[in-house]
Order: sequence, then structure tokens, then C-alpha cells
Amino acid sequence: EVQLVESGGGLVQPGGSLRLSCTASGFAFSASVMTWLRQAPGKELEKVSRITSTGDNISYADSVKGRFTISRDNAKNTLYLQMNDLKAEDTAVYYCGSGYMTPNGWIGVKGQGTQVTVSS
Repeated sequence: EVQLVESGGGLVQPGGSLRLSCTASGFAFSASVMTWLRQAPGKELEKVSRITSTGDNISYADSVKGRFTISRDNAKNTLYLQMNDLKAEDTAVYYCGSGYMTPNGWIGVKGQGTQVTVSS
């Protein structure tokens, strides 16, 4: 069974940091491109960051560039997202996924999500 489990979310003040983790099982994680996604209340699912299987190619949404860092540990089947200088607009449910975005949404697998709330 393919499974992705996110953790590390929570309530943080503006300017604070969080580190999200995503543990994968049931598929070839080390051979897979992985993506962090987020969905804010009332908004569509959006890509936050993407990393290739070896980590040699990384991309970020413009809104998080310079603040977020994606990484992975293939030996542990784990994906990470280090989030610094968090802003209120980063409040969302964060998901990790293996697949790709289409106009109709995410095609592939993603986890159940972890809530990140940035508020004073």
C-alpha cells in the first residue's frame, strides 16, 4: 500500500520556523520526484516545492523562495520542508505528494496533510 504521512505542522508566530517531514512507504521513494503542496482555506491546491529523486533539481513557488528549503533522505524514505520567516499567508494544510499537477488537480498520491497556522 502506497502511503505518505506528513508531520511537523503546528501554530507558529510570524517570523517563526517549522520543519515538516513526510515519511513514504509502499513505492520506490528513492526513484521518485517528490512535491510539497499546500491548500489554504478557500483556495486551490498549489505546488510549494519540488525535488528530483537525487535532489539535483529543485524548484520553489515564487512566494516561498528564499524562505523554504526542500530536502530528502532516500535512506530514510523521508522528505522534508524547512520553513523559515513564516508569514500569515503561509497558513495552509501542507501535503507531500508523488505525481503531477493538472488543471483538474493533483494526479498521483498525496498524504493526509499537516496543518500549519501562522498567527500572533
